[in-house]
Amino acid sequence: MKSELIVDVTPQEIAIALTEDDRLMEVNREKRGEDTFAVGNIYYGRVKKIMPALNAAFVDVGHEKDAFLHYLDLGTEFLTQQKYVTKLVSDRRRIPELHKIERQPACGKEGQIADFLKVGDTILVQVSKEPINSKGPRLTAEISITGRNFVLIPFIDKVMVSSKISRQAEKGRLKQLVQSIKPHGFGVIVRTVAEDKRVAELDNELRVLVKRWEDTVRTLQRKEPVSLISEELGRTIGIIRDIFSPHFQSIYVNDQEVYEEIKQYLDLIAPESAKVVKHYTGEQPIFDKFDITRQMKTGLGRTVGFKKGGYLIMDRTEALFSIDVNSGSKKLYEDQEQNAFHFNMLAADEIVHQLRLRDIGGIIVVDFIDMDDKTNQQALYDHMRELMEHDRAKHNILPLSKFGLMQITRQRVRPAVEMQVMETCPTCMGKGKVQPSILFTDQIQEQIEAMTRQYGRGLRLHVHPFIYAYISKGIWSQKWQWRLEYGIHTIENQSLGMLQTQFYTADGQALDIPTAGNDNKESEK
Repeated sequence: MKSELIVDVTPQEIAIALTEDDRLMEVNREKRGEDTFAVGNIYYGRVKKIMPALNAAFVDVGHEKDAFLHYLDLGTEFLTQQKYVTKLVSDRRRIPELHKIERQPACGKEGQIADFLKVGDTILVQVSKEPINSKGPRLTAEISITGRNFVLIPFIDKVMVSSKISRQAEKGRLKQLVQSIKPHGFGVIVRTVAEDKRVAELDNELRVLVKRWEDTVRTLQRKEPVSLISEELGRTIGIIRDIFSPHFQSIYVNDQEVYEEIKQYLDLIAPESAKVVKHYTGEQPIFDKFDITRQMKTGLGRTVGFKKGGYLIMDRTEALFSIDVNSGSKKLYEDQEQNAFHFNMLAADEIVHQLRLRDIGGIIVVDFIDMDDKTNQQALYDHMRELMEHDRAKHNILPLSKFGLMQITRQRVRPAVEMQVMETCPTCMGKGKVQPSILFTDQIQEQIEAMTRQYGRGLRLHVHPFIYAYISKGIWSQKWQWRLEYGIHTIENQSLGMLQTQFYTADGQALDIPTAGNDNKESEK
């Protein structure tokens, strides 16, 4: 599988697109020039309000909305951490050694936050979820420093190895190795990518993570409450850290500074792969060059098509994200049960792709086409679980209900990716919205295929002169491709609107274009 990362840097934001075999799989956007309260940022905050009913506190970290901290997110070593922070800021001349701090009683799972915090207390916290909609950031007081191979956790003093490393011998090797090289007072989670890594490489990264913690401590000693203490690596570096593998073919970047930043990071974590980073200097926008813009406009709208003419209708509400599966006007099989099953299986592939592409989190409800056969329902459920196994976000899937609904919960740490794909109508100049113009020729081709199936070759297609000029560009133009493949004769017609088309028979008889009807669920029950 060919994996590539395309990084588009503008003065306002950095947009990062991950493709697999040239198919867009993930899109991330990172604002520039402002505090984005990104996941991983560490703040020295102040408690603003205690909510006993929620067993939580609201903490001021500088966001317009106070951040949310639940009791269970304090961490077991919260009291020890608070003692360390108090000692650190009370004596700014020296930094206390972590392992020499007297251990305090651990926080149990059944406690009340009011027993540990009060209004006005200062506290060291880390963003675990970015602000979403009207909600402020979600916090944790269990600070961690994430690297590619390790997660460093101060005050824990134990080693844990990822359960995804299946070989017990390798688990034992890594645990023994990390136990011998980690400083006292620190805990380490060994990530899956550390499997079979050399000692020198692991030791180097652990030293880097410990230094980041030491830099955080020094910054905390100089800062006053309600301030940023440590900023997480940029979204670009964070994505590379989490998903990079030796199978990456290319990372294209259109900005010299970000290019150097990524290259330096790869020199640190995978020197042999640094050559995959390439500085893009072409005149064409980088997302247009690699077909990202087109795929975003086709894949991020309210209606999304999938194979065999089916489509999804996707809607967001305050409480959940709903996905409606439709088969359109096309039938794959005469038997309705078999037809519904195959369209549902095709839809499942696109749904999983959409969850990852849009980074949809929270509660997701999918309304599949109704099926009566319990075997087919179980097969669809098994297929969804198999497809979701490769999703990095934590998730849970329930079997189909008696109403044909599948419920999915998926971890949400950032706002879902949204994009305005509709465009201002060029005919009414702003009174209406139309589908993206870049997709117009795709829509015409779908119409041609439907008309050719129904009426045969030799039809006449009338289009607006602007559209005619566009499809006539080049030696191997779109017009000639349609002529050879479908036998269509394309004719410019000034009486048509810019986005109108009209089909005629060879003798001049006007034809109606078939439309993909709404998938009436009642008719399929």
